[in-house]
Amino acid sequence: MSNNDILKKLRVALQLRDDQIVEILSLVDFKVSKAEIGALFRNEDHPNFKPCGDQILRNFLNGLVIHLRGPKEDKKPSPINK
Repeated sequence: MSNNDILKKLRVALQLRDDQIVEILSLVDFKVSKAEIGALFRNEDHPNFKPCGDQILRNFLNGLVIHLRGPKEDKKPSPINK
């Protein structure tokens, strides 16, 4: 299974549009256009097909965590009881 297949399956399962995927990637400061996202979802034999690299998928997954759970809170160390 390729990264493109994983991204397609996540898009369908979560009912995401291309503009929502761009927003999710922007949560982790990864800039990508809607046209580039569209190229990831094309068939492999299409002339504008673009393979999804590990970096795009990794940033999408990290952004998806922030999108679904919210930003990570800074945990303060608990005081040590003496």
